[in-house]
Amino acid sequence: MSYNPKKTIAMVLGGGAGTRLFPLTHRRSKPAVPLAGKYRLIDIPVSNCINSDINKIFVLTQYNSASLNRHLTQTYRFDAFRDGFVNILAAEQTPESKEWFQGTADAVRQSMKHLESYTYDHILILSGDQLYSMDYRHMLNAHVDKKADISIATIPVHADHAPGFGILKADDDERITHFHEKPAADELAGKESRVSPEMEAAGRTFLASMGIYVFSRGVLLDLLDASPSAHDFGKEIIPDAISVRQVVSYPFEGYWSDIGTIRSFFEANLMLARSKPEFDMYNPDMPLYTNARMLPPAKIQNSFVENSLIAEASVVLNAKISNCMIGLRSFVGNNVSLTNTVMLGSDYYHWQDASHRSSKKGPDKPGIGDDTVIEGAIIDRNACIGKRCVIRNSEGRETVDAENYFIREGIIVIPKNAHIPDGTII
Repeated sequence: MSYNPKKTIAMVLGGGAGTRLFPLTHRRSKPAVPLAGKYRLIDIPVSNCINSDINKIFVLTQYNSASLNRHLTQTYRFDAFRDGFVNILAAEQTPESKEWFQGTADAVRQSMKHLESYTYDHILILSGDQLYSMDYRHMLNAHVDKKADISIATIPVHADHAPGFGILKADDDERITHFHEKPAADELAGKESRVSPEMEAAGRTFLASMGIYVFSRGVLLDLLDASPSAHDFGKEIIPDAISVRQVVSYPFEGYWSDIGTIRSFFEANLMLARSKPEFDMYNPDMPLYTNARMLPPAKIQNSFVENSLIAEASVVLNAKISNCMIGLRSFVGNNVSLTNTVMLGSDYYHWQDASHRSSKKGPDKPGIGDDTVIEGAIIDRNACIGKRCVIRNSEGRETVDAENYFIREGIIVIPKNAHIPDGTII
């Protein structure tokens, strides 16, 4: 038996305030954060849905959602023959609820009324801030084959990483029997599950929840109605359902990263620039979709570039770039050295007259000035780094809040639209 993709609805959760990704989330939601030079985080789950023939997609938004809404509206337009859509469901106050979304389950509960006019058998719940490639058709087929009420995508993790996740214990038939929310390291004994020989050999014997769920229609409604005060799937709805419903694990062994912190965002971007990255952006069977900007190719002159990605419309002049991610319309001046750096690009060109650009905010000359050295940093959109600057956190500081920059987890972050004067040393 197989599922019908036309009777599957995806709901992508836009996430909370994203405080651990600050300052990247100061003016934008987590799913709207740029990724890999030209994409946004929200493009990952939406592209996975499209590649899985799931074309009815709702994105639930709340915090700083203006740029996310604009991106979704500009990017995802289905033709009349595909019977699909990407619709935004923003948090709203109604006679039934005057509160904003209080958690993942509460967001879905408040949004269910918008699904009443659609015929569907399954609801796929996804996160909007993760990096992975998955064909959801396999998960949905396994859900139907096992006659499951709930399926949870799980990934085997090592004991060193298990305390950071919700850990599920599954029997030999992959039915989940226990749930443990972020167990302490000294409490892990006995919480292992059967995994593939490759994962066992690597010591990855604990099943971590990926926050990806398949619910049969009636099951989801019943669980939400039975626990009206429950706000979160992982902490409340799922643990309560294990003893009364058929809850199964869908094991996933590919690359997966929860982009929840500055460190994880930084490392995921630099991973993509490696010669053999763990996540394959070049897979023709699982393409990534985003806003088609119709930009010219990147221009690189008299420069040395290694293990780096440089997005469209960027201009690099006589620079040394190593292990970097360079975003759209980036400008890198003469005699610049960039190492282990993520540039999120710009909304307009370095040389573009302010009177002719669509963005009213931001410095006149975004990009990196001549003779500047940057190492271990994230440069947000439209930031202007002056000439002869040195940005490298040589003192090894973990956390700093300054006027024009921040340090989080040892990584320097230059915020959006910031201006770093000539000769600055950070």
